[in-house]
Amino acid sequence: MGEYELANALRFSEFRKGIAPGEAALFWAQFEADRASGRLLIQVCNLADVVDEAKRLSATYTLTGGHRGFDILHVATALIVKARRFLTFDGNQKKLAEAEGLVVPV
Repeated sequence: MGEYELANALRFSEFRKGIAPGEAALFWAQFEADRASGRLLIQVCNLADVVDEAKRLSATYTLTGGHRGFDILHVATALIVKARRFLTFDGNQKKLAEAEGLVVPV
């Protein structure tokens, strides 16, 4: 799910002219190189467990925090895989992650 989201976000950013033509492919190639070198590790998890955790997060936080579905799924995934750090550029997602005890570096 994370790979899908990253690839689509890169393409969407290029479509919206947030990055230069060809940069989506360049950044994706850099991601793939980091994965191939072992710098990034893709961790597989059970989607049903992620969805159950996302349902809990939604019920707990969305009415008061206004969280988007995919943002919740990302935080739920981090919790399920017992991530040590959570990276985001979204301030609202950061609040959700921190509310659940995840460390979000600046």
